[in-house]
Amino acid sequence: MKKTLALVLAMGLAVSMIGCTPKKAEQTAETAGEAASEAVEAASEAASVVTETFEDVKSEGVMTYAEYAAAEIDSEVVVETYVQAKQSWWEDKATVYTQDQDGAYFLYEMACSEEDYAKLTPGTKIKVTGYKSEWEGEVEISDATFEIEEGSYVAPAEDVTALLGTDELIENQNKFVAFKGMTVEASTDANGNEVAYLYKWDGSGEQGDDLYFNVSIDGKTYNFTVESYLCDKDSDVYKAVEGLEIGQTVDLEGFLYWYQGVNPHITKVTVK
Repeated sequence: MKKTLALVLAMGLAVSMIGCTPKKAEQTAETAGEAASEAVEAASEAASVVTETFEDVKSEGVMTYAEYAAAEIDSEVVVETYVQAKQSWWEDKATVYTQDQDGAYFLYEMACSEEDYAKLTPGTKIKVTGYKSEWEGEVEISDATFEIEEGSYVAPAEDVTALLGTDELIENQNKFVAFKGMTVEASTDANGNEVAYLYKWDGSGEQGDDLYFNVSIDGKTYNFTVESYLCDKDSDVYKAVEGLEIGQTVDLEGFLYWYQGVNPHITKVTVK
């Protein structure tokens, strides 16, 4: 099917990891995390937008996104998708955000050599075979293998602000999304003080750990995350969240991760 799309031709994004409220698995990849942060910033600053006719035809035996979404948990799935961001590589396993024009696929600990991991630049098309799984509401592909194919696509941020608090939001799970006009709300730190953000979900961490912060719209408050493997303490977004003040209005971009409810991994913050 042909669609006219804005292809964001980004410079390389690199490594990162999933960051949820306690982590699924501890991965010591500080150097990789720094590389990921620098790459995320470079992509944001250097991306150029080109509009062209894009044709994304699935190969024989490959599921459409609708077929993937309808597949049972624990069933085998085969998809063709495009790398959007790499979260981590550790002991020949890679965790990667991917997306096509119809939906997104989160690849958890996919079998991947270090050499092949370097080839997974933003936009790279891959064919993935694995098993559809779920963890605390996050639907992902696990025990996966992949092969690189011809083609490229980087998704623009889709504004899902109006879907917050609705049943439709989860239909966009794992996509690269935007939230606009959000208000920074107070969190309570380990000492009982009201603050704009926390290191770790309960405030027990320190600089370099995941950041958690509350934002609201239309009277409802949501908890968002800066995942430290995706965007480390030296990244623009990490520093931006550390500089937030309660009551500020912000626009946000990131990946629509899920942990017992919506828990986006934020990659960009703009204070209005």
